Amino acid sequence: MSQPPPPPNQPPQQPGFGPPQEPSEPQPPAPSAPATRPTPPAQPPQQPPAGPDVNKAPQPQPGYGYPQAPGTPPPAAPPTPPQGPGYGYPQQPPAGYGYPAQQPGPYGQPPQPGPYGQQPGPYGQPQQPGPYGQQPPYGYAQPTVPMQAQPGQPGGGRKINAQVAIIVSAVVAIALIVGGGVWYANSSGKDDDKQTTAEGGDTKGGEGDGKEGGSGDGGATTGEAKEKAPAATGSKVLFQVPSPKVPKGVTTISIAGSWLTDSVYAKSGLSEITGYDRRTGTKKWTLDLPGPVCAATPHITEDDKTAIVHKPAMPSKTDPQACTEVAVVDLAAGSKVWTKTAKSGTMPVSFNNVTIGGGTVAAGSTSGGAAWDLATGDERWAPKTSDSCYDAGYGGGAKLVAVRKCGSYDQRQLHIQNVDPKSGDILAEYKMDEGIEYAAVVSTDPLVVAADVGDSAGDGSGISDFFSIDNKTGKLRARLSAPGDEFAARCDAIYKVENCTGVTVGNDRLYIATEEHDSGGDSYSQTNEVVAFDLATGKQTGQRADAGENYEIFPLRMDGPNVIAYKRPPYDKGGQVVSIDGESFKETVLMENPSTEAVRDVESRMSPDYSEIQFGQGGLYMSSVYASDFTSREKEYSVIAFGTG
Repeated sequence: MSQPPPPPNQPPQQPGFGPPQEPSEPQPPAPSAPATRPTPPAQPPQQPPAGPDVNKAPQPQPGYGYPQAPGTPPPAAPPTPPQGPGYGYPQQPPAGYGYPAQQPGPYGQPPQPGPYGQQPGPYGQPQQPGPYGQQPPYGYAQPTVPMQAQPGQPGGGRKINAQVAIIVSAVVAIALIVGGGVWYANSSGKDDDKQTTAEGGDTKGGEGDGKEGGSGDGGATTGEAKEKAPAATGSKVLFQVPSPKVPKGVTTISIAGSWLTDSVYAKSGLSEITGYDRRTGTKKWTLDLPGPVCAATPHITEDDKTAIVHKPAMPSKTDPQACTEVAVVDLAAGSKVWTKTAKSGTMPVSFNNVTIGGGTVAAGSTSGGAAWDLATGDERWAPKTSDSCYDAGYGGGAKLVAVRKCGSYDQRQLHIQNVDPKSGDILAEYKMDEGIEYAAVVSTDPLVVAADVGDSAGDGSGISDFFSIDNKTGKLRARLSAPGDEFAARCDAIYKVENCTGVTVGNDRLYIATEEHDSGGDSYSQTNEVVAFDLATGKQTGQRADAGENYEIFPLRMDGPNVIAYKRPPYDKGGQVVSIDGESFKETVLMENPSTEAVRDVESRMSPDYSEIQFGQGGLYMSSVYASDFTSREKEYSVIAFGTG
């Protein structure tokens, strides 16, 4: 988890764009704020975290300063680079494998308040502090001009190797697009792909919830692994989807959300969701929406339903629109099942996140949480102004877990609650130490939460520790130390409560990517690993899967007892998908992408930390979550799909 670079200068500010600006630290409304879910009875003071010492003492400070207190100025900004990056985003990333330079909230959330400097909201919205410093959205591009090695330059902690210095050519026109904006590969064979893993509750596992980073349940390890190595692992480009053009006067629009079913790959556009044939890229259906998708759950039910939050209309300079509409989408039919809104008092709630668990759709915000019956849309609970706490967000899948905030800004306490999805009653609760401002749900069964305790991660990743919690009793099983200079997982706990990358959970273990480091010897090559922690003891198991020289490995999701991981390649090779045996940690290559320059140019722009990656039955689908007018390239792509066989 690397240190983010200082923020570059921002594009011109245009007031009135994007969703309503949140304060630096959301405050529950006075005298109280949102949520009709039953308030838990008073608990005795929280006992200190149990479990073994995992090589790092918990930070004693209460965590003030995470995020940065209101009024704290951002770090000094260097001059803006003269050329905008690819994939349509304004900021320029550092050379080589460095993390890009600005990150809005994943899954389509505009840049949100946070500790590391100011970020502009989409549509020219006034600047807001961003959680990870100045970093780009998912799918952010590498520079389109040759880069020089800069050993002393801050680049997110990723060290520059000699090969990377000649990584990129100037402008690569991808001559793969013909007719209708989508390139169609010559492919044969019937697409009879099946769902890849099993998950408890009402949602599918694997492709549906096992999104990049494994922020689905991750605990489903029953049954056998379904992903098998094909006879030939070499892949070809199945299709690409051009990045949509944003309306005139609008800089950035969310295109969050991608889903993989047995027959369809679905992806959000500017104000629609399109279902593509998984093998050919042919459009099977298009669902028109009145406005952009703000947030989307990766979970999919057994009958191919999912949930989104979208705006009621397209934003404009005079009317930015809020993210008020919660909808269930039928991915098989390409239609809406229902659309609902909620109010806090008389004001409509603008939601930051949405999930599915136990037959319930739940959405959270700084105004509190609301929930609806998945099948009927009947309201199950809504914000209540008489409540002094509020549900900031939910984790879904096998269980429904609420991250509930109580107390004032300087005395915040987070309650991690396993709730009854039908009534909202609290089944079990764990109270985190005061001063921990944000937490992300990595898995709901087993329950694993990530947090940056005392702002000690030091790299903007949002993680210094993981907490393994008993779902039935609410007691802490173990606390796992994950220092920012050693591990590369990231969570956007500020607004996207269940969005984490570089980590997944299964076999009662947590699988996490390490930070890049020298691979040894006389070369300048870099590498990293995936290692495992035991959730019962908090200790490392000793298992390790190596990325290989100049590759970087990221766990994506579980496949039964195995871990599916993506390997980001060196400059002269294509990426790989591997299956890591849950016990032996033996790696099996499932796919290796083409190494041609044109294909590498597109794939390299889909960073695992800042894009959506879906893999299932020989198909790899990589997509960005923002469309922007900041581009220096003739062709930009929001999706690239690879397939074997």
